[in-house]
Amino acid sequence: MKKVRDIIREIEALAPIFLKEDFDNVGLMVGDRDKEVKKVLLALDCTLKVVEEAKRENVDLIITHHPLIFRKPSSITTDTLQGKKIIELIKNDISLYSSHTNLDSAENGLNSTIVSILGFGNSEILEVNKRDASAGLGRIVKLDNEVFLDEIINKVKNALGINNLRVVRGKEKVSKVAIINGSGQDFIGKAVSQGADLIITGDTTYHFASDYKEMGINIIDVGHFASEQITFFSVMKNIKDKIKDVEFITSNVEEDPYSFA
Repeated sequence: MKKVRDIIREIEALAPIFLKEDFDNVGLMVGDRDKEVKKVLLALDCTLKVVEEAKRENVDLIITHHPLIFRKPSSITTDTLQGKKIIELIKNDISLYSSHTNLDSAENGLNSTIVSILGFGNSEILEVNKRDASAGLGRIVKLDNEVFLDEIINKVKNALGINNLRVVRGKEKVSKVAIINGSGQDFIGKAVSQGADLIITGDTTYHFASDYKEMGINIIDVGHFASEQITFFSVMKNIKDKIKDVEFITSNVEEDPYSFA
């Protein structure tokens, strides 16, 4: 019988804690390392809906990409959304583990995997991790030939299963693509300095978009959720394949907080 600590060992072999960014909080958020695990629920976020799903499915451990606890809470009560979640997890003996920027950065983590999901070939690391040169955030793909932006837009939509995305049209064709899952806006300047003329990411803001459009840089903003959920589930198959006697399920209730009206 596997325990929480056994599953953590496999996750951290793939994405060691030391790869995380300094601002981040990763690891076991709630629970007992010695708890036996028969069933695991994978989700991008630990929402109340996900907690209720875990209860219905008799899950022992939830593994999320985004941490429930970023900073030390001053209290844990039902007065706050975070407190409600933590209390429900504890009451129902459900452990919660999060692997975030370390899983983004890992050699076979989210930033690497989204490149193949989108159908691109070889890539280079955009920002190498200061603790491990084989890991890092963002990837740069040099295309064999210039490609029309609209062709890549359709490719991205099909790969991620989305109907809508935001586009900043800087020029008609592109030859070098930077891909940063999640909130990649802070890396756009570095990507451009390395010759990228298209950035695929999420969570871009108006002034960034406006400035880079003027500079002739294309941006495809697929949204934070779309850039990470499919990719997270894909990466976690590596863990599932190594732990044969535990059932892994993916959340059916979480959804992108944004919708188009």
